[in-house]
Amino acid sequence: MHERAAEFTERARDRYDVEIDVLEFDAGTETAAAAADAVGCATAAIASTIVVSLSGAGDSSGSGDTLVAAITSGANRLDLDAVADHFDASAASMADPGRIRDTVGWSIGGVPPLCHDAALPTVFDPTLTAYETVYGAAGTPSTVFAIDPETLAALADATVVDLTE
Repeated sequence: MHERAAEFTERARDRYDVEIDVLEFDAGTETAAAAADAVGCATAAIASTIVVSLSGAGDSSGSGDTLVAAITSGANRLDLDAVADHFDASAASMADPGRIRDTVGWSIGGVPPLCHDAALPTVFDPTLTAYETVYGAAGTPSTVFAIDPETLAALADATVVDLTE
């Protein structure tokens, strides 16, 4: 197992007392479509974690913005204006990859919905709740893990709200 995927499973065990079974693929799973093809599930059952930067939301870090996470169905497109409205921010944009790595601890393409270095306010796409099992990134662009969507939302301390286009 990839070192970062092993780190993810260890963090999940330590933080949430859950055992994660990581699926690793030779072909990348960095997009929802690629992950769905690899797993053999609907693209909508892929739980993509998108880190968003909010402007005007009152961040105290001195960076001028706040990071939030959105766990969305791979079949949906995140509506950044809806994210800004939900968090009472003036604007929302995709977060800078370097800042994601520095703050969240994972690189884009493999950002898991759990086990971040910093706690981020998180929203959860209700489309995912239609599935018995969803698949999230497990810390690398070629690993995923299966989980019940309600359990995932609870572990991520996520608010279930539709912020998709």
